[in-house]
Amino acid sequence: MKLVDGTTVSMPDTAANQARFPQHGQQEPGVGFPLARLVGVIALSNGAVLDAAIGPYQGKGTGEHGLFRELKRCFVEGDVMLGDSYFCSYFLIADMLRRAVDVLFEQHGARITDFRRGERLGARDHLVWWSKPARPAWMSVEAYRGYPDEIKVREVKVGKKVLVSTFLSPRKTPKAALGELFWQRWNVELDLRNIKTTLGMEALSCKTPQMCEKEFWAYLLAYNLIRLLMAEAALQAEVLPRQLSFKHTLQIWVAWSQRQFLSASGEDTATLFVLIAQIRVADRPGRAEPRAVKRRPKPYPRLDKPRRKARMEIERRGHTKKLRA
Repeated sequence: MKLVDGTTVSMPDTAANQARFPQHGQQEPGVGFPLARLVGVIALSNGAVLDAAIGPYQGKGTGEHGLFRELKRCFVEGDVMLGDSYFCSYFLIADMLRRAVDVLFEQHGARITDFRRGERLGARDHLVWWSKPARPAWMSVEAYRGYPDEIKVREVKVGKKVLVSTFLSPRKTPKAALGELFWQRWNVELDLRNIKTTLGMEALSCKTPQMCEKEFWAYLLAYNLIRLLMAEAALQAEVLPRQLSFKHTLQIWVAWSQRQFLSASGEDTATLFVLIAQIRVADRPGRAEPRAVKRRPKPYPRLDKPRRKARMEIERRGHTKKLRA
């Protein structure tokens, strides 16, 4: 089971970074920050990053689909790909079928699902044939001709979501099993949060694009090393790696390494794994939290112009008044 998702990361506003990773097109020059898009393939079983790709946030071939084309080699026969609705496209599914890889996505919002059509398998569960769409601008004519005219997929509605899958048999893969499997896709969101927030990769710190890319891979290396510790601790504690806390493992390792407790003896290493396995992640199905910030920010306006111009206005007019709370 392999999870796929994308995110973005900013970096210092330097001329070199802007040339390689331009800022958002709706921001004025000197106001925004260079922005990179990241796409990663993550193992569902243990959370390790199997491969990743980085590119500019916008431009030709820089979308999540374009970056994912660099990562298709991660998938081999027998794998299962889990992704959100953005990856639910005809050509991507056809590529995975060529590799004998099954997929499970949420239905794309642009596609209409009519359960009155197709081969009925059950309540809001049917098989349908998708026709090949028009050739995209990025695809060559030869590559387009290599795709089949139709692909057969299964569409099911679980709760409020319509899922698309290549698991075509309702006996081997019941509708409820697809819903439970897709529910685990949320782990990729937590994994990206661990990389960006827990490890601190929300904004890179290097001044050149080459060093920013090295910094990005260094973060992923550190992340996988923590996941390796979690996997070994889970093995010894006879639990699943996903049941252990990533942040707790990170804190234990930082304290352990800084105080130089670790020695060559196996007893010290065993104690480290015991400490890592002490904290378990709670099982909270159906958890709902508000997307709101409780702590109030400082009552200052946003910097919506280059800093040099803002300084000149302060020298002429003085500081602006604070915003009302």
